[in-house]
Amino acid sequence: MEKWARFLEVNSSRILELTIDHAILVSLAIFVALLIGIPLGIYLTTNQYLADTVLQIASITLTIPSIALFGVMIPIFSLINQGIGFVPAFVALVLYSQLPIIRNTYTGIKNVNPEMRDAAIGMGMKTRQRLLRVEIPNALPVIMAGVRTAVVMNIGIAVIAAYIGAGGLGVLITQGISRNDNYLIISGSIAVAILAIIADAILLLIQKRFTKKVIAE
Repeated sequence: MEKWARFLEVNSSRILELTIDHAILVSLAIFVALLIGIPLGIYLTTNQYLADTVLQIASITLTIPSIALFGVMIPIFSLINQGIGFVPAFVALVLYSQLPIIRNTYTGIKNVNPEMRDAAIGMGMKTRQRLLRVEIPNALPVIMAGVRTAVVMNIGIAVIAAYIGAGGLGVLITQGISRNDNYLIISGSIAVAILAIIADAILLLIQKRFTKKVIAE
């Protein structure tokens, strides 16, 4: 225990730096995934055939092992001299985020109480007003659940991205494995777990705060 404490003392700045890199990679991927997934999930509520097709494709994407998807990305992005590093990892994480975000947005909007929707129509709300004032607020808990799933999942998958030079906390784990250094492995693993717990707690707090606000309104 003393040796590990000494290890943490010596390497704290590096662990912090890698944690920040990890958080930035995941945050940017989730941000772009939200920009794509939420509007797409909303649109799919208007087209059942397209919804089935898109959700099936997203489901298939999620079943691809992360190391395999990163392997596919390398030759593709090598065409623009970005075969390893941040770009392929970022794109892979955006793809992995799509299913929980699209599916939960679609499900949340689809399951809004029809009577509430009819009441909004009866009040003369146009489609955009109904969406912003009734459907999205009421679907918010379900949408946020999808976002939380995507974030926690990506924090874990991003560890694998260290194998293609994307940095982050996976560097500690991969180096620990190659050097047979348990301190590196344990430190990296615990940091990933703490990061996931903190991110989920923050998103849960945001979810509860906005849900209460919607109920109050």
